[in-house]
Amino acid sequence: MAQHSFHLKANWPGLRNDVGEIESGNLTTKISIPTEMDGPGVGTNPDEMLLGAAATCYIITLAAMMERSKLEKESLTMESEGIVDVTKGVITYRKIIHRPLIVLKADASQKDKELAQRLAEKAETSCMITRAIQGNVQVSLQAKVITGQNQ
Repeated sequence: MAQHSFHLKANWPGLRNDVGEIESGNLTTKISIPTEMDGPGVGTNPDEMLLGAAATCYIITLAAMMERSKLEKESLTMESEGIVDVTKGVITYRKIIHRPLIVLKADASQKDKELAQRLAEKAETSCMITRAIQGNVQVSLQAKVITGQNQ
């Protein structure tokens, strides 16, 4: 069994509405509470970072699955949305929605399109971040598969 360790350093110099910093590998950024939650909105925040972790894990997993399946693509892009509920001062991360757009080569067959759709669905359940938050945050998928001629 191989285990990998990742490390993060954080500095929070003040109180609730101050700005801190984090550093982890290639990531160095300021952090604060978002303006939507009455914070200063400087840098990133935990809500964006969880969405970013889920989205990057998903799209990398999907790309790897497509490569292993030898499914050629013109492009793979995605928009993701995180939905956070604040009720009576309790903040709950409710849902993440991934909306990948898989553009296959113009000569892709119907079988290729069906494979791309299956892989899009499988990647959502195979991603380690999705598995890590399972039971706490709902993750859903709205995948779209087209061929280059449909753009």
